[in-house]
Amino acid sequence: MTETPRRLWIRDPLAILAAGAGGGIVVEGTRIAECVPAGRAPAAPVDAVFEAGRHVVVPGLVNTHHHAFQTLTRAHPKAINKPLFPWLRALYPVWERITPEAFRLATRLAYTELLLSGCTTAGDHHYLFPRGLEDSVDVQVDEARALGIRACVSRGSMSLSQDEGGLPPGTLVQDDDAILADSERVLDLFHDARPGAMVQVALAPCSPFAVTKRLMRESARLADLHDCRLHTHLGETLDEDAYCLELFGQRPVDYLEEVGWLSGRTWLAHGIHFDDAEVARLGAAGVGICHCPTSNMVLASGRCRTCELEAAGSPVGLGVDGSASNDSSNLMEGVRHALMLNRLTYGAEAVTHLDALRWATEGSARCLGRDDIGRIAPGLEADLALFTLDELRFSGAHDPLAALVLCGAHRADRVMVAGCWRVIDGEPLGIDVRALREAHGRVARDLFGAG
Repeated sequence: MTETPRRLWIRDPLAILAAGAGGGIVVEGTRIAECVPAGRAPAAPVDAVFEAGRHVVVPGLVNTHHHAFQTLTRAHPKAINKPLFPWLRALYPVWERITPEAFRLATRLAYTELLLSGCTTAGDHHYLFPRGLEDSVDVQVDEARALGIRACVSRGSMSLSQDEGGLPPGTLVQDDDAILADSERVLDLFHDARPGAMVQVALAPCSPFAVTKRLMRESARLADLHDCRLHTHLGETLDEDAYCLELFGQRPVDYLEEVGWLSGRTWLAHGIHFDDAEVARLGAAGVGICHCPTSNMVLASGRCRTCELEAAGSPVGLGVDGSASNDSSNLMEGVRHALMLNRLTYGAEAVTHLDALRWATEGSARCLGRDDIGRIAPGLEADLALFTLDELRFSGAHDPLAALVLCGAHRADRVMVAGCWRVIDGEPLGIDVRALREAHGRVARDLFGAG
């Protein structure tokens, strides 16, 4: 970790996504102390200056949905070119082989990828707890703390196996009591509801058709008790709608309301197949939606109704989703995909690069229930991503902020989390990237090879 001086002036950036900050910002401790207008100096003395004339500065990106363990099964032959349900059925038997070492490496690699893409808050939805992986949340918290990335670790779950009407095999599910007991354990150990928190825990049954109604209701009760968020997959495919109708006799949003999840404490992954009335209900309740454009295109799941949901009152954020349906953990790449997919949906003038960046920052922060991150403003956490435009792909670009999205920025030059540099000159501090790549690749081949 490289500590910043007590008061650091990030001076005269090439561009910055903040009003009245053309002259840069002053960071003091973990927070932004001042936005400096163009041509001005800070109001109070500073201890050091970082010259940002080559850098485009944006708020640290906030990822609201991922499955880190899936980095081990990217582009897996058994799952290529399949929609969601066949894709899941192909990969569940593969994921049964995951070991504690493999899971730790997968988490470390996913967090590192996210950080290098300019992401400062990593949301992960882990729902596999086979024998030996009972302390998965502990591992993810440990890895986040070591890397210095802010984390929202979702204690996921599956309790309905194939024999009970669910999709996963029995080896990947736990019973409700074990899930609830561990949920309380990790909330007591790790969840920090205070502003500036580095680690928060959310409760996240995998999907309505993977758990019991009791587990959904009890998770909502625990979330109220511990002041944490609720998260699940919902409305991802038409197959899901049909499955819920067959299993529960109701559509997913009706089910969500029945189990006490239709509230501002909830954010949902995907949220594609909602009708107009459901969009209005979700918006009125303040339910957040994590848009996962890359995964939705890979699995051909459909297009999230981002503009309608946002207009109705739902916070809209972005997520990379699992690295076996995205095959990447790069949130800046996801920003570009969100722009392109939503322009295809709504038109070239309806969605701008600023909308896509807002979804990945302020919108995502709102999904996680946080107002201390996601923007550059005095008093907020100093979570920043600094990109250069030195690569050939940016040559000839005239609007630096637009160029990040339209020209396809994918790797930050510097990243700051809570006032500390975590990436310098495009390299994560404290991580041997080559060694991580070799160890992760070896485990992926040995455990999950298609042979």
